[in-house]
Amino acid sequence: MSEFRIEKDSLGDVKVPKDALYGAQTQRAVENFPVSGIRFPRVFIRALGLIKAVAAEVNAGLGLLDAQIANAIHLAGLEVAEGKWDDQFPLDIFQTGSGTSTNMNANEVIAGRASQILGGTAVHPNNHVNMGQSSNDVIPAAIHVSAYLQLQEAFLPAFSHLHRALKKREAELADVVKTGRTHLMDAMPVRMGQEIGGWAFQVQQAIERIESCLPRLARLAVGGTAVGTGVNAPKEFGAIVANRLAGRTGLPFQEAKDHFAAQAVMDTAVELSGHLKAAASSLMKIANDLRWMNSGPIAGLGEIALPSLQPGSSIMPGKVNPVICESVMMVCAQVTGNDVVITISNQHGNFQLNVMMPVISHNLLQSITLLASGARLFADRAVAGFTVNRERIAGLVDQNPILVTALNPVIGYDKAAQIAKKAYAEGRSVKDVAAEMTDLSRKELDRLLDPKPMTEGGVGKK
Repeated sequence: MSEFRIEKDSLGDVKVPKDALYGAQTQRAVENFPVSGIRFPRVFIRALGLIKAVAAEVNAGLGLLDAQIANAIHLAGLEVAEGKWDDQFPLDIFQTGSGTSTNMNANEVIAGRASQILGGTAVHPNNHVNMGQSSNDVIPAAIHVSAYLQLQEAFLPAFSHLHRALKKREAELADVVKTGRTHLMDAMPVRMGQEIGGWAFQVQQAIERIESCLPRLARLAVGGTAVGTGVNAPKEFGAIVANRLAGRTGLPFQEAKDHFAAQAVMDTAVELSGHLKAAASSLMKIANDLRWMNSGPIAGLGEIALPSLQPGSSIMPGKVNPVICESVMMVCAQVTGNDVVITISNQHGNFQLNVMMPVISHNLLQSITLLASGARLFADRAVAGFTVNRERIAGLVDQNPILVTALNPVIGYDKAAQIAKKAYAEGRSVKDVAAEMTDLSRKELDRLLDPKPMTEGGVGKK
């Protein structure tokens, strides 16, 4: 028993670890939810600490909370936000659907630490730390705050970094004419710079989609308390808290326009997750394209060589695999799965409260974090460093019978198809076969079948 102390709550006595800052409600949740061992991520605890710290300031300013107690709560909340007490947040994400256990975890930790700051003066987790709040508005607010922080500090910088890396390679490889592919089959030529430019545009669109969601993510549920009516909170509480959070973070947080919607559903989380899924889909395509282009080195496309980062086989000496591409593709698959969970979870906004908020929070923040890490890794260890096999690429272009498409306006589709089939069947160049089967001169064929102008579009360009 020396390792424990006895705490009381409305259900009776609870044994709590002697040195824990938290109390009875946290301990009950530890015992009730031994599900996965997955805890709330650091950025979510940071958001909770910020909300509690700011709420204490606001309550003191409104004359509702003793200034000394408010200051101690504020300091303790900031310590939580900074990560000083992360070991005091042991709860599983698979818990009560409102996140009440984690809100009370924060209340108890901050109350315990504030009591220490005050030299033993009792600070109450509900009466003082949770003043003007409910789990039902704090948790959705923390989801929005933590997601905004993670987007601003991790995702957007990482995707901007990837975009710059792609634009750099686009410029460097603007002169490389390669075989285009549709249905994985040879098609008309493109420039490698054009291909990479398309990837860069995908990444830019991903950034724009996320940015379009930010104004809705900035709207916070705090102030709605239990069911959205704001019971036990001053009418101005939510607006002031949001304003103070904006001042502290530099992000444009505001009070929710409709507290009933803000607590009953997590529609903005679903919207954001959808944009993250779209970003993952784009990143999957780019990584997979690079993987195909790298395939070989003998029996594959062999257009590029990705950086050699580690041995690729435990049995085949000398084998090197596209490991970064594969890592990024698994990230993208995980993000896609996370979106399904978030979508289903949002459908369980029963009447005045969504009851699957913890798993929404976990999956949303995981998606943001994985994509940010994956994009930066991809930019630095795959995009920036791959080399181009120019000789191999030029040879494939010269052998491509689909170049005959450029003759369509001159000799017609049917004649061009006959030339392409003959060239492919006999393993000869389109130019040689066309010289035999048409009246076009060698000079004219050289002009019409030059692959570089074909990448510029138009008809009959010289």
